[in-house]
Amino acid sequence: MTRPYAEVIGDPIAQSKSPAIHGFWLDKAGIEAAYRRERVAHDELQSYLAAHRSDPLWRGCNVTMPHKQAIMPHLDRLDPLAVRIGAVNTVVRGSDGLLTGFNTDCAGFFEPLQPYLADRHLFRMARILGTGGAARAIVAGLADHGFTLVLAGRDRSKAQSLLDELAPHGEHYAVDLAHFADPTDFAFDDREGVLDLVVNASPLGMRGQPALAFDWSHAPPCSIAYDIVTDPLETPFLKAARSAGHETLNGLSMLVGQADAAFALFFGIHPPREQDAELRERLVS
Repeated sequence: MTRPYAEVIGDPIAQSKSPAIHGFWLDKAGIEAAYRRERVAHDELQSYLAAHRSDPLWRGCNVTMPHKQAIMPHLDRLDPLAVRIGAVNTVVRGSDGLLTGFNTDCAGFFEPLQPYLADRHLFRMARILGTGGAARAIVAGLADHGFTLVLAGRDRSKAQSLLDELAPHGEHYAVDLAHFADPTDFAFDDREGVLDLVVNASPLGMRGQPALAFDWSHAPPCSIAYDIVTDPLETPFLKAARSAGHETLNGLSMLVGQADAAFALFFGIHPPREQDAELRERLVS
């Protein structure tokens, strides 16, 4: 490798669409650089970073599961947002060889929600399923946007601790993930002027993982279902939401949004987003 490069690391990593996204943008922008993927196991994180911090061609890496929290102690500096969220999805090597951790998941998650957030609402509520690294960014961001949160995890106490840490103000609720698996006959209030989100922030439903057990009787009418899973893009969660009459957003929106911010950190310019339609066609083909 004789040109600058960045990577995405994780375990597993073969399913990652990040190389296709960054490669497309590098080509369109005429930048002589590369972006690739590398499988890095949990016990290899320290050696991976040690080997790359001395490489002046290495611009950094994106970080996917299960490393978003585990990588933090191995870095030299942390961006304040990454500190607050408690998770890193982008590592950048400075010219001094020091490694700084950033979180671009929050910006990516909110990119497709901007048209909805531009409106004023009487009330905003989000049901968030999952308590991992991506969920931390989502919880922090939604709390900042005035949402009342219901956070569901396999371990209710972990969900409560996460809310206490990231959303200490307001009335938020932690529940067991199994709560949403069975039907309910709960009668929802009038939702006029209300923005309701149901977010799968877990890997459930991803190829090779069990499906997410969520009964859509738990979602208020006209909710927006948002699944951050990217493989497959059309998850059982989204199919069921659409069948129940809800609007849906898939994980590609968040993936492209967070990649935009990471690309700027790696290569010094924002990518050519005017060609998003072509990029999305390639990603789904």
